[in-house]
Amino acid sequence: MSKGLLIVLSGPSGVGKGTVCSELRKRVPNLTYSVSATTRQPRLGEEHGVNYFFHSHDEFLKMIAEDQLLEHAEYVGNYYGTPRDFVEKTINEGRDIILEIEVQGALKVKEKFPEGIFVFLLPPSLDELKDRIQGRGTESQATIDHRMSVAVDEINLLEQYDYAVVNDEIELACKRIESIIIAEHCKINK
Repeated sequence: MSKGLLIVLSGPSGVGKGTVCSELRKRVPNLTYSVSATTRQPRLGEEHGVNYFFHSHDEFLKMIAEDQLLEHAEYVGNYYGTPRDFVEKTINEGRDIILEIEVQGALKVKEKFPEGIFVFLLPPSLDELKDRIQGRGTESQATIDHRMSVAVDEINLLEQYDYAVVNDEIELACKRIESIIIAEHCKINK
């Protein structure tokens, strides 16, 4: 049995990573979503191993110390991370797994799992990205300006990725990523 692939999808905030990832999972039956670990409490209806792997603070710190995470970060007093064993088990079972993550986290994953397939999702233009962020109606102008500044910095890291896909239309972006997955499975030297 051949191994699966780790596909790492990242890009700036507002580019549509979540939407594209969700649509891809509907279109590609062998694609498993990478479930993150967290120290935050489960919300109503969330299940361990489905939405997140829920851990105590001490358990999470032990996971960090034992290098059980491909990446991790602290956000609003809780830890979040990508469990190495879940990713490796899925790949070893011959299934592809997709990790939707912000740019800095993707670069941490690349350090520990360089054989992953790293896809950078780009907006059609910076103006379009700004319109998408403003369209949410949830951000102050200062926050929008900050997100745009960060987006430019992140786009400048594009050379760290294997592929760049423009998210001009969700359908087209998904077709491009599906083509990447097919091509990677046909690759002779993996």
